[in-house]
Amino acid sequence: MPVSRKGNTREELLREGVQELNKHGIVDFSVRRIAEACGVSPGAPYKHFNNRNAFIAAIIEYVNTTWFSKLQAIIDLYPGDYRRQITEILMAYVRFLVENPHFRSLLMVKDDSFDQMYHGLRSKLSSMTRAIEDKYCRQVGMSDEIRVRKEFILRSYMYGAALMFGNGELPYNEQMLETVRAAVDREFDLP
Repeated sequence: MPVSRKGNTREELLREGVQELNKHGIVDFSVRRIAEACGVSPGAPYKHFNNRNAFIAAIIEYVNTTWFSKLQAIIDLYPGDYRRQITEILMAYVRFLVENPHFRSLLMVKDDSFDQMYHGLRSKLSSMTRAIEDKYCRQVGMSDEIRVRKEFILRSYMYGAALMFGNGELPYNEQMLETVRAAVDREFDLP
């Protein structure tokens, strides 16, 4: 029987939950495997999460919190340079989606029962980015029509690059990441 590690059990369950989703995805998500990896009884996770969906929702919240910390670090690195912030956030998101393929699936899958219970949870990942995009658009006097088009194009670059890297269509390396960065940066200069 595994020996329980010291620390916050809920936090440990969330970290293991992230690994479980990365390894097995949402369809094969196993609370029992997570409990075993944490060295706790199979019922212990239910002391922290009401059910499987609540556990998955808590994992998404945990990822959101981690993501917001990463975003804040990027914002702090480039204060007031909204264009650079957007580019760096987009590149960080591409890396995140490639390096966490099951999260890519989780974030993009449509599940009506989950979405009804936890409406808006997944959209929180992009809320801070949208606020920066709005600041940039106001700063450069961009019309709403152009902003919507650019947002679509930039998100298409992000999801498209993550998908092509993830399925092996493009090699996932620094050279190709720089190609994506150049395309994103070039988009800012186009009308």
